[in-house]
Amino acid sequence: MIDFSRLVYVDLETTGGKPTRDSITEIAIVQTLDGLVTDKWQSLVSPDTYIPLMIQKLTGITPEMVADAPTIDELIPTIIKMFEGHVVVAHNARFDVSFLRNAFKQYGVEFKYPIVCTVKLSRKMYPQFKVHNLDSIIKRFGLTCEARHRAMGDAEALPQLVSRMIDDFNEKNVFAAMQLQQKLSSIPPHLNPKLFDKMPNEPGVYLFYGEGGDLLYVGKSVKIRARVISHFSSDHRHDREMRMAQQVHNIEWIVTAGEFSALILESELVKSRSPLFNRLLRKQKTLFTLYWENDLKDNVSAPKIIDINSLSTESKKASLKNTYGLYKGRRGANESLRKLKDEHNLCAIQLGLEKGKGPCFAYQLKKCKGVCCGKENPLIYQMRMQQALAPIKIKGWPYRGAIGIKEYNEESDISCIHIISHWLYLGNVSNESELAGFDFNTMVKLDTDFYKICISQLQKNHTLITLENIDNTLDSDSDSDSAIANAIKN
Repeated sequence: MIDFSRLVYVDLETTGGKPTRDSITEIAIVQTLDGLVTDKWQSLVSPDTYIPLMIQKLTGITPEMVADAPTIDELIPTIIKMFEGHVVVAHNARFDVSFLRNAFKQYGVEFKYPIVCTVKLSRKMYPQFKVHNLDSIIKRFGLTCEARHRAMGDAEALPQLVSRMIDDFNEKNVFAAMQLQQKLSSIPPHLNPKLFDKMPNEPGVYLFYGEGGDLLYVGKSVKIRARVISHFSSDHRHDREMRMAQQVHNIEWIVTAGEFSALILESELVKSRSPLFNRLLRKQKTLFTLYWENDLKDNVSAPKIIDINSLSTESKKASLKNTYGLYKGRRGANESLRKLKDEHNLCAIQLGLEKGKGPCFAYQLKKCKGVCCGKENPLIYQMRMQQALAPIKIKGWPYRGAIGIKEYNEESDISCIHIISHWLYLGNVSNESELAGFDFNTMVKLDTDFYKICISQLQKNHTLITLENIDNTLDSDSDSDSAIANAIKN
C-alpha cells in the first residue's frame, strides 16, 4: 500500500504543450508530511528555445529571465532528491509528468514515482461540479494563490485543495481515492473511469469526442478496449496522443463483425465526419490514374490521365488491367510521369508531356534514346516503358467476378458479408440469403484507401464466397477494351 502521508506537489511552466518538442521554463516543488509543508523549492529553467509571446504574456516569464538559468539536466538531481519517498501530485498530472518523464529519460534515469492528479481527484470527490480547472477550484474554495500561472503560486494552491478535501470527506476516503488512481493512472482526467468497465474487447471502431462534442479521432481495432487504453498509456512519448488525451471528454464505440468490417467503417467515418486528429483516410473528391494500353505496336501510344471515378462501374473494372498509379489530382499524375521520364530516359513527347514532332528536348540533352526521331525501335521503347511503369501498376483482380468476405463476431453475434468486385466495394449484407436481392451494378467509386485495405486483407485467412455466377462482370478482353476505350473517348 502506498503511503499518501508524504506528498510532493509539483507545477511546471513550459514553452508549449508538446513534451517532446517544447521545454520547461520553471519548476516548483512543495513537500508535505501529514498535510504540513516541510520544504519548498523553485527554479527558473533555461529552455534552450524561444518562449512564444503568448506564453510570455500568460506566465510573465521572458527570455531575459531564463537566460542565465540552469538547464533541466542540471536540476534533475535536486528534483530526484525532492521526490524520493513521496507521491507526486500535480493538477492535470498528465501534462507535468509527460514533460518530467521526457526530461528524466534524456538524463538517463527512470521516472518511477506514484502519481496523483488533482483534476481526477476533484472530479471524484466533487462530481456535482462540471469544471475542475485550477481557476475554478481556487475561486470555488477560496484558496490562496499569490501568482497564478507561475510554478510556485500554482503548486502552493494544491496542498490547500487536498486539505479541503480531507476536511470535507476525511483522510481515509481521500487516500482511498488516491489509491484508486494508481490502478487507473493512464485514464485522461476528463474521462469517467466507469466508461472502461462497459467498453468491449471486441473488433470495431471507437470515437473520441472533445468537451463541446466535436469529434477528435476515429480509430479501429480487433480489441477496442485494449487499443483505447494504449492511446493513453503512451501519450507522454507522442505529442499527438498527449493532445488527444488532454482534450478527450467522451468515447463511443461500434462493435463490428470483424477486422475487415472495422477497417471499412473507420474509413467511412473519417471521410464523412473529418475528425480533427485523423490525417489519413480523408475524403477524395477525384481519383486520377495513368491509363496505358501496352499493345506493342509500331505506333507508340501516350498514357492518358483519366479521372477513373468519372467512368461507369463496368468501365472502372475494365480499365484496371491497364491502370498505373492512383492520384488525387492531375498534377500528381503529371509529376509521376516526369519522374519516370527522368529515371528511365523516356521520351517527353511519347509521354504526352511535350507537343510537336521531331526530337524532344530530353533527346537534345541526351536523356532520351530517340524514339521521337527514329533513333530507338518503338517496340524496344514500349518494353522499357512497360518496365518503368511496372512498380506502380494497379494489381489485377485475382478472381473471375465478385467475391464476398464473410466475418462473424461470435461474442456479439454479428455477421457480415462484404461484397467486392475489381477492388470496388459494392456494399454488404448480413447473411447469404440476402445475396439474391443484391444490386451488383450499383455505381461506386474506386477508393485508394479501400484498395490498400483490400489487398492487405486478402492475404489473411478470411472466409471467401465466390459470387461470379450472379455478378455481371466483364469477362472477355475484347469487351473490356471496348468498354474503357468508349468511356475515355466519350
